[in-house]
Amino acid sequence: MKLFAIVLLAFNAAIAASKKVSYAGAKAMRIPVGNEVEPLLDIINQLELPTWKGLANGVPIANSHVDLVVPADKVAEFEKLTASMTTEVMHDDLGASIADEATPFTYQAGSVNETWFNAYHSYADHLQFLNDLVTSFPTQAEIVTAGSSVGSQAITGIHFWGSGGKGSNPAVVIHGTVHAREWITTMTTEYFAYNLLTNYATSTEIKGFVDKYDYYIFPVVNPDGFVYTQTTNRLWRKNRQSPPSGSTCYGTDINRNWPYQWSGAGSSTSACSETYRGVSQGNTPENKGVLAQIDALAADKGVQLYIDVHSYSQLLMTPYGYSCSATTSNNSVLQSLARGAVAAIQAVYGTVFTYGPICSTIYQVAGGSIDYVQDVTKAKHVFTVELRDTGTYGFVLPASQILPSGVEMYAGLRSLLANMV
Repeated sequence: MKLFAIVLLAFNAAIAASKKVSYAGAKAMRIPVGNEVEPLLDIINQLELPTWKGLANGVPIANSHVDLVVPADKVAEFEKLTASMTTEVMHDDLGASIADEATPFTYQAGSVNETWFNAYHSYADHLQFLNDLVTSFPTQAEIVTAGSSVGSQAITGIHFWGSGGKGSNPAVVIHGTVHAREWITTMTTEYFAYNLLTNYATSTEIKGFVDKYDYYIFPVVNPDGFVYTQTTNRLWRKNRQSPPSGSTCYGTDINRNWPYQWSGAGSSTSACSETYRGVSQGNTPENKGVLAQIDALAADKGVQLYIDVHSYSQLLMTPYGYSCSATTSNNSVLQSLARGAVAAIQAVYGTVFTYGPICSTIYQVAGGSIDYVQDVTKAKHVFTVELRDTGTYGFVLPASQILPSGVEMYAGLRSLLANMV
């Protein structure tokens, strides 16, 4: 079977030259897959189509579906090749959808309120928002960093605490925007911080949550990639590491680079793949920074809860990703907590999430964060989330869904905080 290369040759050239990648006239499509995966795989390879979801080890997952992007100049050939297949349109003009997603918004420094969640924002504004939260709660919050990116940008988060004082309790650690194009994760993790801090003084329940744990929330673990999605390529996923020897393809998938079960299935050795695991385990600066920080917290008061927030697919998952047969020692506890959390999420707007171990719920993932945090960091409760939606919009989620995503996911977090022991 042919080795699947996820990145277009033209796309690589655009990256190397740092030219703006245009998606005008491109289509995002969903292709249902039956038992026979070869016909679709051949089309993907022939047209060199980037995919969003539905591949495992470079191959379409049988009895599932593949979400992919068809560049404007390949639409006619794609339609010809898939004439006998069932196809569904996610974005008829992906460029237009990306333009619509960019709701105009001017952030005024110091204006910490819910209007922040009406639009997506620049990275500079995200940093300002976190600083403004800290300024609003100066005795209860601080800016923290967890190392730096490839481009020497600090990986910036917010740490806040309750009546016991800074550093007095076990940690809750939440990571967002590990994959650069997943903008909704940036906003949702910020909603957690905003909601917990702004309601601390008026909600007995929230005061109890914040008094019990120290919270470390990092809305953008991948700052270089995130900035790149705003300046150059909206759908960029990886970090911005330079190509390894013999390749012209940039970037490593930070969530395939963790130094535990690193070399297994579910990650790629090809630098051109979206799931490229890197030249060695744990070699990305971003990984080194967040790993060192969470391990230090574990060695201090312990890590009670870790959540790695991604999009899209509406899933709440537990370890393991590297194996579909291995089971965590606390699996029954994690599944019970996940079941309660997805019920709480659904109770808000009716949004349905599926829960279970990564490998059996979505696909096999080697070198992922939650397997490391489960077995090496030894955090007590470990989850990864795939936020809205299930494929209507995919990675290009309208700004109108930012606040609903935050509200429903807080309901899930609330369930976890209320039921963890």
